[in-house]
Amino acid sequence: MSEPITPAISDRICKHMNDDHRDAIALYAKAFGDAPQTETATMDSIDPQGMNISAQISGKVVPIRVKFDHTLKDAEDAHHTLVAMIKQAKTGKT
Repeated sequence: MSEPITPAISDRICKHMNDDHRDAIALYAKAFGDAPQTETATMDSIDPQGMNISAQISGKVVPIRVKFDHTLKDAEDAHHTLVAMIKQAKTGKT
């Protein structure tokens, strides 16, 4: 069984995403956060209902909340959901 999404798991996921997948975070903000003008972004936190992103837009940091289409069960569900969202954003079917 995978780990529940605790503050520590949120920190771990955010660190990984910010270190290795910054383009994906910007894509989440653009496609699911109604912020198509996002230049860069960082993931601040993730919880079972969604993620909080700080997007750089026209030289300003803008907070964005992206809600998931379902409540995440655990960290493994978070991984699968984030991957599916990237695929969905890349195809333009958001």
